[in-house]
Amino acid sequence: MNKFDAMHGLAIKKFGTAAAVADLLAGDRAVVTAYLTEAVAAGEAAGAKGAFMLSGKGQAALAEAYPREFAVHRVDELLKKGYAQFEVINNELKQLITEWQTIEVAGERVPNDHSDSEYDRKLIDRIATLHERAEPMIAAMAKSLPRLSRYVDRLGEALDKVDDGQVEFVSGAKVSSYHTVWFELHEDLLRLLDRKRDE
Repeated sequence: MNKFDAMHGLAIKKFGTAAAVADLLAGDRAVVTAYLTEAVAAGEAAGAKGAFMLSGKGQAALAEAYPREFAVHRVDELLKKGYAQFEVINNELKQLITEWQTIEVAGERVPNDHSDSEYDRKLIDRIATLHERAEPMIAAMAKSLPRLSRYVDRLGEALDKVDDGQVEFVSGAKVSSYHTVWFELHEDLLRLLDRKRDE
């Protein structure tokens, strides 16, 4: 791991602690802390209360470094094939998350208050089925870039918590929910392969 890796991890997290960045990268917390502290000293990041965020200078430095640091990955056919598969599953997951967060009442979609446990259970089962397809796809890409395998672990950890009744781990923004981790994987792949997110 080097400073670029730590800054890339922080770019994916947007705002986070060194521990969160290290967890995302499957790296050493102390090493990540040292590199992010170095980035703060260089004006490439800002730090407050133990958390970090890239500055404009840091974002520009990353943008300049990406073509060089990711040159090999951007021509890797295994990664490109995996990304194409990812986008198919990503579209399906977005629909599932919409169905999780809202429910149809009298022909209109309203916020899901999660009072219908049967409705929620069916959606959780569908997300689990989707995960079974996503796992080998991510694992295949990890053959080219091993650190991507950490996403398989983190997505699985989120699903385990959902199965334990912690339903906020489906799409909660304040925890490492399935949706949050998936969004980070998407951001990672976009930066890795120089793609744009469809809004």
